[in-house]
Amino acid sequence: MNEFLIDTNIYSHAMRAEPAVVSLMRRASRIAISSISIGELLSGFKGGTQERKNREELAEFLDTPRVSICGVSENTAEFYAEILDGLRSAGTPIPTNDIWIAAQAMEHGLRLVSMDRHFASVAGLLLLSPEASVPQEKSEEPDGQTES
Repeated sequence: MNEFLIDTNIYSHAMRAEPAVVSLMRRASRIAISSISIGELLSGFKGGTQERKNREELAEFLDTPRVSICGVSENTAEFYAEILDGLRSAGTPIPTNDIWIAAQAMEHGLRLVSMDRHFASVAGLLLLSPEASVPQEKSEEPDGQTES
């Protein structure tokens, strides 16, 4: 099964039709999104000029049968505490919301898809980069040779 949890920036790139992100999401059997990410998105919508349109698009996305929302539970809090302790010990802080998102991915045994490199500091977190998941297409050079 091709299941993962998407970070807030992945949703944003999907809505902008970023080819690597769209390709990855089309192949998914299940896409989870954090309630934390939903809060970040709603906050961003409030600061923009198209709040109603953005909310409608988000509602449509969340209504898709392959999409599920990961909420925060007591178990999530345990993962959060472990991650935060590890980051403090290593001296590699990351934003608090991202610790919660990583905790949810770990709790549910999902790979986290994000463009944020700081997630690599979270020990034990399975990461997936949209760029790495899409085979590179060969481009043809003007002289007719193919570049690899």
